[in-house]
Amino acid sequence: MLKRRTFLKTAATAAILVPRIAVAGSGATPPSEKLNLAYIGAGGRARANLGGLKAENVVALCDVDLQRGKDSFAQYPKAREFRDFRKMLDEVEKQVDAVVISTPDHTHAVATIAALERGKHVYCEKPLAHTIAEVRAVRAAASKAGVVTQLGNQGHSYDHIRTFCEWIWDGAIGDVTEVHALYGKRGSSYTRIDSLDKLSETHPVPETLDWDLWLGPVGHRPYNPVYLPGSWRGWAAFGTGSIGDWTCHMVDPVFWALDLGAPTTIQAEVTEYDPVRHKETFPRGAKVRYEFPARGKRGPVTLYWYEGDVERPRPDDLEPDQEVPMPGAYVVGTKGKIRYGSHGAHGLRIFPEAKMEAYKRPEPSLPRVADHYADWTGAIRNGGQAGSNFDYGGPLTEVALLGSIAMRTPGVKLEWDAETMCFTNHEAANQMLAIDYRDGWKL
Repeated sequence: MLKRRTFLKTAATAAILVPRIAVAGSGATPPSEKLNLAYIGAGGRARANLGGLKAENVVALCDVDLQRGKDSFAQYPKAREFRDFRKMLDEVEKQVDAVVISTPDHTHAVATIAALERGKHVYCEKPLAHTIAEVRAVRAAASKAGVVTQLGNQGHSYDHIRTFCEWIWDGAIGDVTEVHALYGKRGSSYTRIDSLDKLSETHPVPETLDWDLWLGPVGHRPYNPVYLPGSWRGWAAFGTGSIGDWTCHMVDPVFWALDLGAPTTIQAEVTEYDPVRHKETFPRGAKVRYEFPARGKRGPVTLYWYEGDVERPRPDDLEPDQEVPMPGAYVVGTKGKIRYGSHGAHGLRIFPEAKMEAYKRPEPSLPRVADHYADWTGAIRNGGQAGSNFDYGGPLTEVALLGSIAMRTPGVKLEWDAETMCFTNHEAANQMLAIDYRDGWKL
């Protein structure tokens, strides 16, 4: 079993010492050649990834649930089928160039590192990992492998996010001081509090599902249909809640444009907090406040996250017939505000509208890319790195995971030291930076 304190110490040290990836160390694939891909996860989100990468070869497909994976297995009859990704990687290692990971959060790290240790390029769905210690370990493994990586926050490759960055850098709204990220309308959250009583029920494991493999590194618990197929996101053992699922989309534009880095403090207010229930799931509502210190030429920035049964603020200067997108955000500057939707600042507008009309937009300065998949495969073929590589997507994921920890320690202003990967004022919160893996699983 991997001990938490050993894991934390090792992961923190590795993340500090390893160099950033500069180029793809395994060489470039000629443009005329298709990439040979293996997929860990064949149903659900994997279906979209298969479609986005349809120009490449599908060598192998893996899914612990034959029912979830059946459509993909049928669509790619020449691909080898597996249930255990470890066996798949052992058997097709020499045939594949890259691996696509579309599994629940709790298996992202073990699958990603297994692929990286075999020198494979990796595309992994967001969030990058289930714990901060796993994020650090994944980044260290990626740097050592010297391959091309990409986090699955597709909006990072959209034109909108580049436009947002250019406007911010142009001073369109002056110096940014606050960001308000609003996940859905009031009541929207991934809480599973209403399903807690069902955990005592006894259910047979479906014949198509290998429950032990689905659990992966997480300690054993009885199968229950409340966990899957998609509801696992609301259970703390497997998912990271609304904030884990959506931060990498909604916060991505400001994380890039403002070079936010790591916060120094995080504090959450939650509704109906119960320390016993919230070991299993997330609160009905939460407001999380992050403080990011001054960096470079910008001053300090306060980021607020809202989800579930908490009031969402409405800017006073937003016209009555206009709304802040939910999910989405609005950004407060000294000379105005910008609102945008999720996934790459879709629909961004300065407001009040008079300021939008008066603004002289700058010429584009950031290169545009065809799409998120092409950004990744292009870097594999031509060298360099994808835009949301793990050295970018890892710290962005950490913002989400820090918020998730704050929700389980509500009312406490957690003081975060990113370099040492430690909360300096709360030992209980430090225990949430990693989990103990059960026997047979390791990073």
